[in-house]
Amino acid sequence: MNPEIIEQEIVVKPGIPQRTFADLNLSDEILQAVTEMGFEHPSPIQAEAIPPILLGRDVIGQAQTGTGKTAAFGIPAIDLVDVTERHPQVLVLCPTRELALQVADEVRKLSKFKRGIRVEAIYGGDSIERQIKSLKTGVHIVIGTPGRVMDHMERRTLKLDNVKMMILDEADEMLDMGFREDIESILEDMPEERQTILFSATMSKPIMGITQRFQKDPVLVKVVKNELTNTNIEQVYFEVKPKAKVEVMCRLIDTYDLKLLLVFCNQKKRVEEIVEDLQVRGYQAEGLHGDLRQAQRNNVMSKFRSGVTNILVATDVAARGIDVDNVDAVINYDIPLDEEYYVHRIGRTGRAGKSGKAFSLVGRDEKYRFREIQNYTKVRVEKGVIPSFEDIVGLRKARFIEQVKQSIETSQDLNLYDDMLTALHHSGFSTEQIVSALVKRGMGIEKNEFSDQNLGHDDDRRERREGSRFGDRDRGGRFGDRGGRGESFGRFGDRERRGEGRFGDRERGPRFGNREDRGESRRPERDDRERAPREREANMTRLFVSVGRRDFIRPGDIVGAIAGEANIPGSTIGHIDIFDKHTYVDVPRDFANRVVDVMEGNTIKGKRVQVEIAR
Repeated sequence: MNPEIIEQEIVVKPGIPQRTFADLNLSDEILQAVTEMGFEHPSPIQAEAIPPILLGRDVIGQAQTGTGKTAAFGIPAIDLVDVTERHPQVLVLCPTRELALQVADEVRKLSKFKRGIRVEAIYGGDSIERQIKSLKTGVHIVIGTPGRVMDHMERRTLKLDNVKMMILDEADEMLDMGFREDIESILEDMPEERQTILFSATMSKPIMGITQRFQKDPVLVKVVKNELTNTNIEQVYFEVKPKAKVEVMCRLIDTYDLKLLLVFCNQKKRVEEIVEDLQVRGYQAEGLHGDLRQAQRNNVMSKFRSGVTNILVATDVAARGIDVDNVDAVINYDIPLDEEYYVHRIGRTGRAGKSGKAFSLVGRDEKYRFREIQNYTKVRVEKGVIPSFEDIVGLRKARFIEQVKQSIETSQDLNLYDDMLTALHHSGFSTEQIVSALVKRGMGIEKNEFSDQNLGHDDDRRERREGSRFGDRDRGGRFGDRGGRGESFGRFGDRERRGEGRFGDRERGPRFGNREDRGESRRPERDDRERAPREREANMTRLFVSVGRRDFIRPGDIVGAIAGEANIPGSTIGHIDIFDKHTYVDVPRDFANRVVDVMEGNTIKGKRVQVEIAR
């Protein structure tokens, strides 16, 4: 942190005396809203960030996900809006559409009692015509993703001339996704006299570059935690054979009687497999991954929030921005490929002072990665004992007995069923047989292939060979090679082995690779017809994009547009070859059709583009 650009630094440590929202000089409308939402005391980031924002200061908020950042900027933003002026006064940038929707929903709840205020979320995947119509009616607070905000700016359907407050939410994530140029372009187009608020979990060099360039004498509010993970969360891991993970997960659900559950895995294909397995076993499960259209995603989240679905299986990228109260537990079906993802995952339980549970199912080839996570979080996670089949039968019997007792004690019409027992007796069955059959149907438990097995790691020779094959050869484990990482590959693999940094080969030069590799060499180029694009990597699909050097396109423009509209990490995008009139870009095979669909009719740098799978 450069002390020259920080006028004041507020470090929030655990155990500080709690303020109330009434102490923060807020309007009556805001106080009424937070009271209705059930909040009595502001979180540390809210208590320290809200006062300087209300005073008009630029603020940098450094805090992890789940610390109340949205209300920290949402509350003062709402209080500072003049509802008599029907134009955008606050602009909030978010990395993904899920987070944009989540922020918009929270801001609407906080502004419930402020009459006349209008909030609109703009993001890729939603009808741009609907968004244009809404913006024309007059919106005070606009929350959007960088790509869609740029699109509206180029169409002149979003004018920033009167914006008084600019907020960057999860700025580090936006930079990781390749949005830096979009963010800088948006900031440059805004009024000189404005407030700039930036929230980020980390203070990297790129973040500091944004701060130095676009903020004036900012106040740094830094939440310091003793641990990166919440102390209200009970963390346990289980060593599990990969083929037995669903069985172990179901046993944990039964053992702890989990009512609302988030399950994380690393690949969208795995999401679908797990959901199908759970549904076959009678659980109410739904999946969330990047290939779902926005209407499908909204439907899944609506059912999960309402409790119609009590198990949500998701990938990290798809789940970003999900903020659901009262989640009993998080299960890491796959160990995440990045330590920060672990923190984000388990932070979705144990919120608002409540207790939560985080269970990690660790396969043989994931043990090393899980040790790295423990070193990163500085928390020693206890090893758990997998509940046996007999344990589950005993628990279900006890619960069934309690349910029967409750029915006998509370029901007034049990005599309606007397004739059924007589009929079954006449069929030749004894009372004991009848009761046993009814209990079996009621409990819904049967022996399966795992019932009499040890589900932990076996030491037989075959498993040792598999462990050596997958676990020791690369640190990424089972999903560590580029071909099998699903939505996270190309970003968190064995960087040293590939000679790569976060976005590519650092020894070759710039962030997106060597200029010559991208078709942007300063030397005179051969004619495009003579120069063929590079060979495609495995498990990548090459796309044709109908803009090129003549349209002043740079790699960052391509990455920002695709990552923002298709909601995929910019770091998963592969080689980019820019020619005079067109561009070739490699994207993960699983995302190719979605990218083509969402980019249909979209623009890059104001030019409408055609995107299709290259021949």
